[in-house]
Amino acid sequence: MKVFIKVFFVTLLCFILALGAGLYTYVKFFNPSDIEDYTHTENPSWVVREPDGEEEPSALEKAILSSKRINILLLGLEHSRTDTIMLVSFDRATAKADIISIPRDTFFHREGYDDPGSKKINAIYGVSGAQGVMKAIENIMRIPVHGYATIDYEGVRHVVDVIGGVEVNVPFHMLYEDPYDVPPLIIDIPQGVQILDGNKALQYLRFRHNNDFTVGYSNGDLGRIEAQQKFVKSAIKKAMGFKLPVVAKEIYPFIKTDLSLSDMVLLAGDAINFKSEDLNAQMIPGHATMIDRVSFFVHDPRMVQDLVYELYGVEDESEPVD
Repeated sequence: MKVFIKVFFVTLLCFILALGAGLYTYVKFFNPSDIEDYTHTENPSWVVREPDGEEEPSALEKAILSSKRINILLLGLEHSRTDTIMLVSFDRATAKADIISIPRDTFFHREGYDDPGSKKINAIYGVSGAQGVMKAIENIMRIPVHGYATIDYEGVRHVVDVIGGVEVNVPFHMLYEDPYDVPPLIIDIPQGVQILDGNKALQYLRFRHNNDFTVGYSNGDLGRIEAQQKFVKSAIKKAMGFKLPVVAKEIYPFIKTDLSLSDMVLLAGDAINFKSEDLNAQMIPGHATMIDRVSFFVHDPRMVQDLVYELYGVEDESEPVD
């Protein structure tokens, strides 16, 4: 039986939002001659350009143009597929952030990719890379995605240990074995509140159900997403208590992103005021269903529009949504 490796992504959020301030401090005190170069750029990646043409922009387009909100895609990879997809929307004006989870089984059909597995959003990365996934999210949510970041699970293990573990309330005894995984997978985490080190954190994020299916999340992957979001908040709260430049230096080698160092340091002045309680976690609206005998998650365009309008403070225009 295939076990999907749920790659832990919270370090990306910490780095982009909270650790931007730490990186700025690191440069300022250890490389002061570089500070001017790092903090100056004429073209930040999140600048939104005026739309071309004479057509009057919609209320949402106007809100996006005037907003200081930055949308970063976080990807956890399982070989050639994205096993974890989350959009972090950070408002630089208020230093508040929203994490929007996109289930890996979300239906997204691309021309020429008609087999069932290729109609899932997690199949895009293997063909089109992170840029392809970014375009898919822009298509679903109708907002710009300004950059992406990924981390492998060895980086997860390292950073959890660096911050001294993450406290979680394990909802049930997580017990699972897969001798065919490479290396063999053994999950054994007792129920209750505890601090998980790097190894246990990976086990926690990989667990779906026990071997005989009698213990596990009643709603499958959606339950795991809820657990991840709780994990995110706990990890950020823990990371914020550390010396941010030290943590930034430790996790930087494990992160791949198209954001430049200039981009990240430019965020520092806003992100330094970020607090863990200013983080809102939710899942893209929709429902699970079967299509051609394959399990999919289908997003609800109208409810996604409502979510986006709330993010950008747009009043409902009652426009039809495709």
